[in-house]
Amino acid sequence: MPFNIKCKLVKKEFLKDDICRMIISAPEIAKVAKPGQFLEIRVVDNIQPLLRRPISIYNADENSGEVEFIFQIKGEGTELLSKRREGELLDIMGPLGYGTFKFEDYKNIAIIGGGIGIFPLHELSKRAKEAGINSKIYIGFRNKDLVILEDEFKKVCNDLILATDDGSYAKNGFAINFLKEDVKQNKPDCIYACGPLPMLKAVQAFAKEENIPCQISLEERMACGIGVCLGCAVKYVGKDNVNYKHVCKNGPVFNANDVEI
Repeated sequence: MPFNIKCKLVKKEFLKDDICRMIISAPEIAKVAKPGQFLEIRVVDNIQPLLRRPISIYNADENSGEVEFIFQIKGEGTELLSKRREGELLDIMGPLGYGTFKFEDYKNIAIIGGGIGIFPLHELSKRAKEAGINSKIYIGFRNKDLVILEDEFKKVCNDLILATDDGSYAKNGFAINFLKEDVKQNKPDCIYACGPLPMLKAVQAFAKEENIPCQISLEERMACGIGVCLGCAVKYVGKDNVNYKHVCKNGPVFNANDVEI
């Protein structure tokens, strides 16, 4: 069950000029949060802008009661959120999303993300490693200037492959190319993905071709976060007798074969 609480902003820092990390004190959320879930955040204390902003959980620490989230400043809402000060109280709803990453039944997994889509994958890999599951992460960025969180991801996996599209840092090429090469030698039990739509489509097609279970986290505009506004519909082709499901309520994580993206 999600909470709607006022959470103290414990720490704020900018990883890049337009990438902001926030840490809030939210023991209730940290205790129950699962990999893949997200928060709905009221960016200011008044009613303008009216809608909350959905932001994925990067890290949840039950021991400290702190929850981390990272976001890119893209518009008015995230710009206002980035200006909040340490010590202020943020109005938070969460954790939200009933479709979460399922990893407990696997022993060897592959995780792939691109750009700002890597954020929800950190909690997944951390939990998998804590459970003794072998995980290999593939993350890609357009160029060296956009690379973030490399050291943090190294700590939560068994092996990290980092690539840049232009070869300006680490491996040269798309992250999925290195995943494809590795699958020839060591086929994972499941693939997990979050990132730009073209990358998700490529991962979805590859996993189906290789007959590998795959879970993908989708991003859609989510005004309410609880399935009321119906604005985040995605075409569903799974076994349920429905044509559409909603990313906020039924996702954001889906079995790749169940959705048309």
